[in-house]
Amino acid sequence: MSLRHALLGALADQPRSGYELLKHFEQSLAYAWPASHSQIYPELGRLLSEQLIEQTAAGARGSKTYALTDTGLAEVRRWLRETEPDRRVRNDALLRMFFLWLLEPDEAREHLERERAYWQGILAKLREIEAKPPGQTRKERAFRLSLEGGIRMVESRAHWLDWAVDQRI
Repeated sequence: MSLRHALLGALADQPRSGYELLKHFEQSLAYAWPASHSQIYPELGRLLSEQLIEQTAAGARGSKTYALTDTGLAEVRRWLRETEPDRRVRNDALLRMFFLWLLEPDEAREHLERERAYWQGILAKLREIEAKPPGQTRKERAFRLSLEGGIRMVESRAHWLDWAVDQRI
């Protein structure tokens, strides 16, 4: 259910086409909630049929622009106020750590080093975003809170991987 609320929240910011929503996910929300083309477009159809969003424009090549309705805004606010987030994490990378013992020691170390390099790259991207001047609107401050949370989680993961690489598996 979080995808629908992520879409509603993104449309609360401004009207967007499906393509613009996809790009917004890729450039911003993907660190918290990734979504693909094949997930976004069907969900937009459901939101439209439930009158949580409305089509406000049509463009070239079948492009449609969507905007949040008052009912959609009420729904995303209800979700924020009345539901508990699912804090369980499905993490394929962490699951693999349980089974590194099945690899040769050099392979296990290489796996950990690749994982560390990946998170160091993510941290560098987040730091680039952090270097930009912070905004002063409530929306911009909320984005900064999310960014800071992401940075701290990635820093923690990178620090743990520094330690893990030195372990003998």
